[in-house]
Amino acid sequence: MEHGYGGIPEALTCLRSLAATGTPAILRLPESTAAWAKKALDLGPQGIMFPMIESPKEAQKAVSYCRYPPNGVRGAAHSIVRASGYGIDAGYLGNCEDELLIMCQVECEDAIEKISKIAAVEGVDCIQMGPLDLSASMGYLWDPGNKKVREKLRKAEKEVLEGKIGNEKNGGAYLAGFAMPHDSPMELKSRGYHMVSGAVDILLFRKAAVEDVRKFKISLEIGDASSDDDDPTAEGVDADDKYWSE
Repeated sequence: MEHGYGGIPEALTCLRSLAATGTPAILRLPESTAAWAKKALDLGPQGIMFPMIESPKEAQKAVSYCRYPPNGVRGAAHSIVRASGYGIDAGYLGNCEDELLIMCQVECEDAIEKISKIAAVEGVDCIQMGPLDLSASMGYLWDPGNKKVREKLRKAEKEVLEGKIGNEKNGGAYLAGFAMPHDSPMELKSRGYHMVSGAVDILLFRKAAVEDVRKFKISLEIGDASSDDDDPTAEGVDADDKYWSE
């Protein structure tokens, strides 16, 4: 819900579809506030992601938004919301906090400097790196693969992973990130990432649309370059690459 047109109604539709296949769902909030967290949690996702967490204090607040009093500030309407099966799930209050994945996105240069302390906050299950916003905050909006950005990201990754190993109290936070054109899922895995966000639906659609237009243009070029009696291929273009509208 942070980017694009999606809001609560769209999120609910997605949750219903995912539930039919037994697929866990994580909702990313537009902003890290108690009101947005309450609306999202009442829908019943298995996880929630808070964007732009810049300090341990903000991480503590994010965790408090996910917990009912006295452990937090989440508004109570558990008897009538989808998360509890509209009150039918008698065990909801006893299990909801333990079963929820809480993710904090750390995605600016100032926050990166505090990432080990953010990852150590009780209740934070996972740190999601934000490479695009990090590059923007460092002055490289058009160059997320810049050497300085990569170095800053690698340092932050190591701090989270070291905290995961050394934190005996709550096991530390897992490390999550986005695959990028210059940083593949396998490269992220090799550096120790536990969770990787891969393809984005709109990019998959865009890629298919661009490829469709490419094939259409090739079909026009072939048509202009060949006569009725000519072979259907021209200039080294394979027949399989032609545009097939049917």
